[in-house]
Amino acid sequence: MEEAAGAPLLQPRGEDDAGKRWPGARQAAVEWWVESKKLWHIVGPAIFQRIAMYGINVVSQAFIGHIGDLELAAFSIAANVVAGFNFGFMLGMASALETLCGQAFGAKKYHMLGVYLQRSWVVLFIFAAALTPTYIFMEDLLLLIGQSPELSRLSGLMSVWLLPQHFAMAMLLPLTRFLQSQLKNWVTALTAGVALAIHVVVTYVLVQHFQLGLVGAVVAADMSWWLVVLGQLFYVLGGGCPLSWKGFSMEAFADFWEFIKLSSGSGVMLCLENWYYRVLVLLTGYLKNAEIAVDAVSICLTINGWEMMIPFGFLAATGVRVANELGAGSGKGARFAIVVSITTSVVIGLIFWCLILYFNDLIALLFTSSKVVLDAVHNMSVLLAFTVLLNSVQPVLSGVAIGSGWQALVAYVNVGTYYLIGVPLGAILGWPLHFGVGGIWAGMIGGTAVQTLILAYLTVRCDWDEEAKKVRTRMQVWASSK
Repeated sequence: MEEAAGAPLLQPRGEDDAGKRWPGARQAAVEWWVESKKLWHIVGPAIFQRIAMYGINVVSQAFIGHIGDLELAAFSIAANVVAGFNFGFMLGMASALETLCGQAFGAKKYHMLGVYLQRSWVVLFIFAAALTPTYIFMEDLLLLIGQSPELSRLSGLMSVWLLPQHFAMAMLLPLTRFLQSQLKNWVTALTAGVALAIHVVVTYVLVQHFQLGLVGAVVAADMSWWLVVLGQLFYVLGGGCPLSWKGFSMEAFADFWEFIKLSSGSGVMLCLENWYYRVLVLLTGYLKNAEIAVDAVSICLTINGWEMMIPFGFLAATGVRVANELGAGSGKGARFAIVVSITTSVVIGLIFWCLILYFNDLIALLFTSSKVVLDAVHNMSVLLAFTVLLNSVQPVLSGVAIGSGWQALVAYVNVGTYYLIGVPLGAILGWPLHFGVGGIWAGMIGGTAVQTLILAYLTVRCDWDEEAKKVRTRMQVWASSK
C-alpha cells in the first residue's frame, strides 16, 4: 500500500477535474488496482494449475463415461468418496504450509520456508501411509454400507489403482504451497499444463489403442500426477529457490508436535469442506434408480468441481496475501486484500451462474451420451448454479482462515454447519419429504449457506491490526531463539 501511495499515478492529483472532485475515489481506485495486480499474480497461475490438475481426472472420467454407465458410477464413487476424502484431508494438512510459509515470507524469514516444506512432507507421508487401508478395503466398506455388489467391486478396483496418486498428493501439495508462498506460481502452472497435455494423449493410447478400459484411464492419471511432482521437485532441488531451499535439515523435526496440531486442524477444516458434497454421491446410491442418479450427480459435481478451481485459486491467493500482509505487520493490508478478493470472486461466480443455467446440457455431453442421464443433469442445473454462486464466496473466506491460522476454529464451524445442519436437512428433504436427490442437494446447500455466514461474521469482526501484531511477535520470538 505504501508503494502505491508513492506511485506517479497519485502525484498529479490536482491536474484533472476528476481528481479535484473525487480525490478519495481516485486513490481508492488506484489502491484497488494495485491490490488486484498482486492478487491476480497469484490467482491466475493458481486457477490454471488447479484446472489442469482437476482436468487430469476429468479427462479420465470422460473416457470412462463413454465405456458405460456402471463404469462411470464406479469411478465416481472411487474418485469422489475414498480419493476425495483423503485428498481433502491432505489438502487441508498442506494448507498449514500456506499459513506458515506465507507469514515467514512476509516477515523475510526465507530459510524457514524450506524447513516448513520438509516438515510438511514428513507429516503428510505419515498420514498417507495411515490412510492407505481406505483404498485397499474400499469394496468391503461399500458392501458393508449396503451398496450393490457389482458397483462395490468396480469401485474397489478403481480405488486400488488410485493409490499411486494418493502418495503423489503427499509430495505435491506441500511443494505447490511452498512455491505459491514465494509467488513462483508460474512453476506450478507450467508443470500442470504440460502434464495435462501429455495425459490426454496417454489416456487415449491406453484406453482406445490398447483397450485397457477403466484401468488404463486411472493409470494414465497416476502417471500424470507424478509427472507434475517430478517437475516441481526438479525446480526446487535444482536451485530455483536459493533463498528458501538450503538443503535437507534436521530442523524439520523441531517443533514437530506443534506443526502436527496445526496441520491436523487444517486437515479437518478442508477435509470436512471437500468431503461435504461428496457425501451427496454416497447418499444418492441409496435412492431408486441409483445408477442413473449417481451418474447425474457425479457429472454435476464434476462441473461444479471444475468451476471450483477458480474460487480455490482465490482461496490460495487470499491465504498467501493475508499471510504476507500479517507477516509484514500490516493489518490494514490484510483487510483490504480480503475485500478485493471476495468482490472479484463473486463477480466471476455470477458469470458462471448464468453460463451453467444456459449451457448445462452441452457441458454434460462431455461425460455421457445417455439421454436419461442428460435429462437428470438438466433437472439439477438450478441447484448446480446456486451451488456455484455460493461457492464463489465460501472458499475465499476459508482462504482468510488459512492465512490467519484459524484452521482449528473453522473445523468446529464446519462440523456444526455441514454435518449437524446440512446433511440431516438433506436427508429429511430426500427421503421423508420425497424430494429425492434434489432435496438432498438443497439441504446441503443450506448447510453451506450457514457456514458462509458464520465465516463472514468472523472475518468482519476480526481486529486485523491485532492479528498482525501477534504474527510479528511470533516471528520475533523465533528470530531471537536462533
